[in-house]
Amino acid sequence: MSATLFIIIATVLASITAFGSGRMFERLKFNAYAIREHRQMHRFFSYGLLHVDYTHLLVNMIVLFSFGRNVEHEFSAHFGSTGQLFFLLLYIVGLVGSVIPAYFKNAKDPYYNAVGASGAVSAVLFASILVYPQGSIIFIFFPVPIPAFLFGILYLLYSVYMAKRGSDNVGHDVHFWGAIFGVLFTGVLDPGFFSRFIHYVF
Repeated sequence: MSATLFIIIATVLASITAFGSGRMFERLKFNAYAIREHRQMHRFFSYGLLHVDYTHLLVNMIVLFSFGRNVEHEFSAHFGSTGQLFFLLLYIVGLVGSVIPAYFKNAKDPYYNAVGASGAVSAVLFASILVYPQGSIIFIFFPVPIPAFLFGILYLLYSVYMAKRGSDNVGHDVHFWGAIFGVLFTGVLDPGFFSRFIHYVF
């Protein structure tokens, strides 16, 4: 079984179970105050298994399935049998790294909570852009191919802008930091990915 499919199955099962269990949801969601005061370190990881609703879950899993397979394939081609392990590490690094800024910002706020795999999915998405810059992204509502690297730049700018506005309940800062950690992790694994990306773009 691919690592991508394993993550999707685990996340779907956990999310659906939590939809019907408020107790489970409370125990696993990200809460910086609970981590700081009660040393509940598992929340750095477990929040990624939860989602607000089926739409939230579906969008994240579709994006993960669409781009995770490309990254996993590239990692396997470059690193052989350890490719799947590196992909799992990429996902975990994105999951944890994307909420570290939120932890320091909200460590004294018991009412700040977060759920969803968006940070990790963003890490995978941007790893895909780095390892396959010649790719393109197409949206259903805008059926015109957008170069992957251009989409990446626009996405980061949008995330920064929306995070500063703070006018909705979407964790745009988590998306941004997930993308950053995803690119850094992938580039550290093999600096050649950076070289190929720069060569293609310029």
